[in-house]
Amino acid sequence: MLKSFQYGGQAVIEGVMMRGPKDLAVAVRKPDGSIIVDKQDLPSWSKKFLFLKKPILRGFLALLESLVLGIKALSFSAGQAADEEEEELTAKEIAITIFIAFGLAIALFVVLPTWGAQFVARSQNEIWKNIIEGVMRISVFLIYVMSISRMKDIQRVFQYHGAEHKVISTYEAGQDLEVSNARSYSNLHPRCGTSFLLIVMVLTILMFSFLAFDSLFWRILSRILLMPLVAGIAYEIIKYSGKNADKKWVKIISTPGMWLQKMTTREPDDSQIEVAIQALEAVLASETAAEELTAEQDQSICVRGEGTC
Repeated sequence: MLKSFQYGGQAVIEGVMMRGPKDLAVAVRKPDGSIIVDKQDLPSWSKKFLFLKKPILRGFLALLESLVLGIKALSFSAGQAADEEEEELTAKEIAITIFIAFGLAIALFVVLPTWGAQFVARSQNEIWKNIIEGVMRISVFLIYVMSISRMKDIQRVFQYHGAEHKVISTYEAGQDLEVSNARSYSNLHPRCGTSFLLIVMVLTILMFSFLAFDSLFWRILSRILLMPLVAGIAYEIIKYSGKNADKKWVKIISTPGMWLQKMTTREPDDSQIEVAIQALEAVLASETAAEELTAEQDQSICVRGEGTC
């Protein structure tokens, strides 16, 4: 049973963040074994600027919002997992963190592959040069993921990543959110951010193949300027795949992304699944309360004879 709203989340330090249509919740396992849940309203620029809900634009907006919310969730979870009182990051601190993250990502996944392709394939035509650049970009990404996956702390995060997927799959299947039910589902999910990143990299090969610049500077700058468009298209693809995951051809094109998720997820234990369940239940509670309020308002209108009952 596919739900109308596509719930999603993110693994954090010793916990999971889940997003609903109007709010988000971060559940973290504290050192004493208890679970703390932090619930917040979900701000969205698209509520103020309706044009940002348009296809492509909404994808880039979702990426920016995910970065901001993800950094705040990681900051909160780090403090709770260490059993310390952490002050919430200021807007300036979040902006600086995002700027540094973007800078590192551009250096690693844009500048390095573009320079490498320019150096290795300088005598090749533009199509082959762009294909080599794309292969290098994917290779750098795979090496990066394999490297960090050896870290013990990251392996714990990857377990919570698997727990997040299991719990969302349980909900989407219409089953009760219980550890025993979630246990039977896969660590992999078609709407995972890992699959999104792979789609972005494949799209760069296709889209950049139409660009021809001899200058390394202009090659790098063109990649940076086109990234919002690439991210927007990738978002639409991943969103469509999530809604049509039962179609055979969608399963085929989603397979590489699902394979890649085997590197970014691990089998969680029951305590980690429990944390993910509490995070999702927290955002579901808001939706249930909103539905009950709407039903009460409709009933009130019927009692007053102002509507069709």
